[in-house]
Amino acid sequence: MDTLFPTLVYILCFATSALCAFLLARSFFTSRSRMLFWSAVCFALLALVNLFVIFDLVIFPAIDFRSYRLWLTLIAVAVLLFGFIWDEDA
Repeated sequence: MDTLFPTLVYILCFATSALCAFLLARSFFTSRSRMLFWSAVCFALLALVNLFVIFDLVIFPAIDFRSYRLWLTLIAVAVLLFGFIWDEDA
């Protein structure tokens, strides 16, 4: 019971970020707004980070995925920041 609640939270965080990425990508394909594209890529990377959290803390607790999670988080934020800067003039 001690690990059930954190596992459910990790799975819900992954599902939420994956759903946001899907909805942003779907909106991008209908409107072709570049900001929606960068946001969808960012949320897809954040969903991947949450998947690594599940792997790290639940499935493979003996393997440390922390550095991969941190690098993916940095890349996700950098992608969104790049999108903000790139679409500043638009």
